[in-house]
Amino acid sequence: MEGGRSWNMESYLNEYFDIPAKNPPGEARLRWRRAVGLIVRNRRRRFRMFPDLRSLDDAQARRKILGKVQVVINVHKAALQFIDGVKQYPLPPELIEEGFCISPDELAAITDMRKDHRILKRHGAIKGIARKIKASLEDGVKEAETTTRLRLYGTNRHAGKPPRSFWMFVRDALHDLTLIILVVCALVSLVVGLASQGWPKGTYDSLGIILSILLVVLVTATSDYKQSRKFIELDREKQKIYIRVTRDKKTKKVLVHDLVVGDILHLSIGDVVPADGLFISGYCLVIDESSLTGESEPIHVSEQKPFLHAGSKVVDGTAKMLVTAVGTRTEWGRIMGTLNDDGVDETPLQVKLNGVATIIGQIGLVFAILTFLVLMVRLLADKAMHLGLLNWSANDALTIVNYFAIAVTIIVVAVPEGLPLAVTLSLAFAMKKLMNDKALVRHLAACETMGSASCICTDKTGTLTTNHMVVNKVWISDVSKSVDGDTSISELKGSISGRVMEILIQGIFVNTGSEVVLGDNGEKTTLGTPTEVALLEFGLNLGGHLYDEYNKLTRVRIEPFNSVKKMMSVTIQLPNGDLRTFCKGASELVLEQCNTIITSDGNIVPLSEMQKRYVLNIINSFSSEALRTLCIAFKDMNELPSDQPISDDGYTLIALFGIKDPIRPGAKDAVTTCMAAGITVKMVTGDNINTAKAIAKECGILTEDGIAIEGQELHGKSSDELKELLPKIQVIARSLPMDKYKLVTNLRSMCQEVVAVTGDGTNDAPALCESDIGLAMGISGTEVAKESSDIIIMDDNFETIVNIVRWGRAVYLNIQKFVQFQLTVNVVALIVNFVSACIIGTCTLATNILDLIMTVFWNKFMCILSGMYAQLLMI
Repeated sequence: MEGGRSWNMESYLNEYFDIPAKNPPGEARLRWRRAVGLIVRNRRRRFRMFPDLRSLDDAQARRKILGKVQVVINVHKAALQFIDGVKQYPLPPELIEEGFCISPDELAAITDMRKDHRILKRHGAIKGIARKIKASLEDGVKEAETTTRLRLYGTNRHAGKPPRSFWMFVRDALHDLTLIILVVCALVSLVVGLASQGWPKGTYDSLGIILSILLVVLVTATSDYKQSRKFIELDREKQKIYIRVTRDKKTKKVLVHDLVVGDILHLSIGDVVPADGLFISGYCLVIDESSLTGESEPIHVSEQKPFLHAGSKVVDGTAKMLVTAVGTRTEWGRIMGTLNDDGVDETPLQVKLNGVATIIGQIGLVFAILTFLVLMVRLLADKAMHLGLLNWSANDALTIVNYFAIAVTIIVVAVPEGLPLAVTLSLAFAMKKLMNDKALVRHLAACETMGSASCICTDKTGTLTTNHMVVNKVWISDVSKSVDGDTSISELKGSISGRVMEILIQGIFVNTGSEVVLGDNGEKTTLGTPTEVALLEFGLNLGGHLYDEYNKLTRVRIEPFNSVKKMMSVTIQLPNGDLRTFCKGASELVLEQCNTIITSDGNIVPLSEMQKRYVLNIINSFSSEALRTLCIAFKDMNELPSDQPISDDGYTLIALFGIKDPIRPGAKDAVTTCMAAGITVKMVTGDNINTAKAIAKECGILTEDGIAIEGQELHGKSSDELKELLPKIQVIARSLPMDKYKLVTNLRSMCQEVVAVTGDGTNDAPALCESDIGLAMGISGTEVAKESSDIIIMDDNFETIVNIVRWGRAVYLNIQKFVQFQLTVNVVALIVNFVSACIIGTCTLATNILDLIMTVFWNKFMCILSGMYAQLLMI
């Protein structure tokens, strides 16, 4: 029978209080709130942290259609303006004083969703706009003018919801049904007391009740206010996004909120456009504006289609843009102004403990009704035996009020209000501690889920390694050299001809995603991804004096690197008018595209199959030393078809680079800790399989009974083969983003694993969303990856992931201990009060109505102590 009751409770919890950790459906969220609503005494306070579902659904619906509606409105406005004539925008005096020639509203109108080229041409196109806002398309704005621009053209902040004041929390606390009932009891006590005992003695009990209520309200409001401030601090951390801009001829990183009109903004794959603006220059820029317009078809942006809008995502390519509108003057800002966030999603543990509190509260309600009935029967029986049922006095009325207050007290002590509060405080405390440990929690449920993680799929570069790359070895024209100083550079130059060296340096300088910029201290620094920086710095050591010369060569076409092609290409126009294309990327893939090779004396000869195998052996030897390998090749052309991509054959192999990326000092110990805790670690990387094996062995991931495979080997496997193979796989090399997605999906469905996955690129977003816990890299990660994640690893360190798991498990252990503490207190108080009321006719915890109110206050105070106790357990 006991087992049946246990099963029924579990079924009840699963039916009404079971929600997924990620993207819970609205029906499930509404279901548990309705179930809890039966015993919630203060809905306003209980659900204050969570969004209002009805307004949330309305907001999501508005978000889907608002973009399309806005386009229609803008087209209608354009038609009216065409009919009525050109709309005039007055120029404020303060703008004239500072030398600006265009108002903020007119500037925002140029880049709104109408994308009207006529308005742009009327202002002299992008050069005319830049002139009117005193911005240089090459040098950017002056740092000294940023404060003035913020004042005149606005800040890059959206209209947010103002923080709630302390008195708003006081008002919420006063909505507690228990307190409302006790206020009524106080009024009744006041009337009866004055009638029976006179002034001032008859007011003592009622004044005591009011004082106790005020104490309860102040303690409750203070606790809630402090808790809300913690979440506001965490939200501020989430909004710290850095972007690259050019100011005073220098490229630097600034906070997105510090962006000003006139800034030259640098965009690359995975960025979220932070403001409205105009395309200056770039290559193959493809933008996703689905968040604005609802249209999923990507848009190609160029000088002919120069409009860029805040909130859109960079799908492919790179570009520089001129910022023309920020904050609430952007299309995205206007939409976001109507869609303010209103709370955070509830977590599964919060919902489950709300369910437990509901069950105990319902039991307490039954006991309270029975207690009141028993006491009333005792009173009626006593009156019938001694005074008669028709003989009533003011003292009898006061006695009935006392009985009613006893019933209320039993409900108060029965409902474990501290359970949901303890979870919230524990998660908030864990989030704060994780922030100190370089982990930014975006979704509260991730703190819980991470404690249950059984498998971690991690990247290699930057997570297990330091991401500080240097060219360690180079093979060129059958000459292999270690690069460890000026001496080796000189030996390399002396071993090959000047023509080979010229082509090599030219290929490094023109086919790069990095750039050399002048820092604030006047020194030159290199910006870009670690791999690109390593190659560019190697090229600067070979021939830095040629950088400016080669950088002036016209780039006819650029195909940026992405994780699918695993290579990047650029076609340049040489001084004599000929075209030359350079290709750089994954060694095996570039080698397959080569049919010739350049010799040490500068001659181009056919590349035989035997030579290809020899180069592959060189690649494997570099990889076995844990070096990341890249090949660079070139080909000369007479013409380039304008409507076709760069062909992927006919290249001449120039060189092979071995790039060293050392293992992080604590990575091996962190992997060992995970395995000791029962968590399997799988490394997923785009590197050569030999490089991946070497790194995995050094980190302790690849064991003797483990398997290392390439991503393409997963494609042809059946479900049965995958089910047998997945538990043994420890390393996946040359993986594509969809390989990672497939791995995560199969681990969850076939192996029932709770999967945490790391990602840094735009194409990692599907895997981050599919996983139980998505971990984005804070340093190397794109904004798209961060938006798709649950937790952001601020230092890109695998040790931080281990700390997250540790805190996740601490939350569960903490809640387990607290539940034992809280339920023991509540159940004992419930039983003692019920039994004493039935046997001796009064409540053990209270002998008069003032004592009953103090019992309510004590219960509220215990809730606060419970939260403090929950935090102490985690410390």
